[in-house]
Amino acid sequence: MLSESRELILSAVDAKSDPGRWAEQRALNLLKNRGWSCLDQRWACRYGELDLMMIKPGRSGPRLLMVEVKARRRCGPDYWGLKAFAPMKRRRLARTVACWQSCNPWSDQGHLEVVLALVPLPPSSRPVRWIRVPELGIA
Repeated sequence: MLSESRELILSAVDAKSDPGRWAEQRALNLLKNRGWSCLDQRWACRYGELDLMMIKPGRSGPRLLMVEVKARRRCGPDYWGLKAFAPMKRRRLARTVACWQSCNPWSDQGHLEVVLALVPLPPSSRPVRWIRVPELGIA
């Protein structure tokens, strides 16, 4: 298995040509290394798109993780991309999560958490930043 820094060197070309997909793949690899399995990727409905839907067994049922991935190329006042996750985007994401759940009724039996993965692009060596979005998750 490649270390995270080695992975960055090997795929820097992909990060330039398609930064969004590269960032999603980096987040996916990190979550898989932490024991999560991918249920779906880039799932879309009329409200929007979910980048990653992950699952992990839990003591009281499955744990579900919805991940919104944001790629960032450079440092600056909004390095972590939080401005791109404004209230309007949060509302769209909440509707998209609800739509995904209605298409997957079994998901009501698990613990749902929504996170924002802020992924710095090469040449940055900063780690991925994970931010919980509690108002969108259903415990």
